[in-house]
Amino acid sequence: MKEAILLVHFTDRARRNQLVKALLPLRLPLKEIPQEDYGKRIGYLAGVKELGAEETQSLGEELSGELLVMAGLSGQRMDQVLRSIRKSGIYIPYKAVLTPSNQNWNVWELFEEIKKEHEKMSGRET
Repeated sequence: MKEAILLVHFTDRARRNQLVKALLPLRLPLKEIPQEDYGKRIGYLAGVKELGAEETQSLGEELSGELLVMAGLSGQRMDQVLRSIRKSGIYIPYKAVLTPSNQNWNVWELFEEIKKEHEKMSGRET
């Protein structure tokens, strides 16, 4: 799989531009995922075309935060991405890595899982 960074629900253009600027030196393809594609498999959106483009779920709720998904990156490349984000001063609580387990999920499913994990790790379970 080719390297890619998916940007989901980055509605604040200034934050999005700051993030893009921070990641620019890494020369990674950045792909903004429009809301109309949230029902498609996250793996398909990341470039795993054999998963197919069909919707796995119809329109869901508005996401309550931004989601950054790293696909096809080595451990070293992920470290570079995370370091660049940290140095830029942007806080993105919801970050994920595309895996065989989650590649068939849609954006809403992945976001909810990452949000639950984040809340559990930060001691803010709901």
